[in-house]
Amino acid sequence: MGSVVRCVLVAVAAVAVLFAGGAAGGPLSTKFYDSRCPNVQSIVRAGMAQAVAAEPRMGASILRMFFHDCFVNGCDASILLDDTANFTGEKNAGPNANSVRGYEVIDAIKTQVEASCNATVSCADILALAARDAVNLLGGPTWTVQLGRRDALTASQSAANSNLPGPGSSLATLITMFANKGLSPRDMTALSGAHTLGQARCVTFRGRIYNDSNIDSAFAALRQQTCPQSGGDATLAPIDVQTPDKFDNAYYLDLMQKQGLFHSDQELFNGGSQDVLVRKYGGNPAMFAADFAKAMVKMGALVPPASTPTEVRLSCGKIN
Repeated sequence: MGSVVRCVLVAVAAVAVLFAGGAAGGPLSTKFYDSRCPNVQSIVRAGMAQAVAAEPRMGASILRMFFHDCFVNGCDASILLDDTANFTGEKNAGPNANSVRGYEVIDAIKTQVEASCNATVSCADILALAARDAVNLLGGPTWTVQLGRRDALTASQSAANSNLPGPGSSLATLITMFANKGLSPRDMTALSGAHTLGQARCVTFRGRIYNDSNIDSAFAALRQQTCPQSGGDATLAPIDVQTPDKFDNAYYLDLMQKQGLFHSDQELFNGGSQDVLVRKYGGNPAMFAADFAKAMVKMGALVPPASTPTEVRLSCGKIN
């Protein structure tokens, strides 16, 4: 992995320059906390190392949380805000309620960061670092995270319900939804490789294993054993049938064998525009690692407009 990581860091350095601006509190920077909170990255990594050691699946959960945060009004930690009697956040939006988890991990890391440097590091930056470390701790690449995000004072459940692609999405829908965020089809295909980690609930892939024709019959039968046509909605299955707790390129090999768990996954390799890239990633793990890292930097630069009211929250679940 050493040579892959070196290549990734070189490639990402160029991307970081292009996507270093736009945060509501000013431009993002690799050196944002160097003087104000020099230990923040080691604190976050230690917290993620503990979480992943206790449950490898948590790495996938934190990565998913970051994706779901960034696709709704930018990477502003809006997904972390709790509902109150007078406020409806994003946690209970359809795409989040039963698939995003690990809030307690970010809360625990935030507590440690606050103890080291009070009222300095945003929850949005902690989540960005935690997602990077989740990937790396499970065998994937690393990259330099641009920092300086600030935390939203509000959230949008309606945007969470409409801005996030679902497991039944078509290729055209996927391309459009990512393009709406300034992400190319190549970025979309690389970021979809995050599904090399984690598990999914039966209800999210039932239609795929019973109704789709572009699915390996043995794979469909395997998944049907624990996901009946009715009932068992919450039963889990690995998204990547080969190495669900390791960040690698096996996801693309799955697609090439018609073993994508979600309909949206298999859309990337179904006689369409992304077939060639899926084959490349399946045969070249270093290319996938580099493209994934670059796409994560681009996605991480999705921040609210400069005019958006923000703050550095003292607690990730509520505004100050």
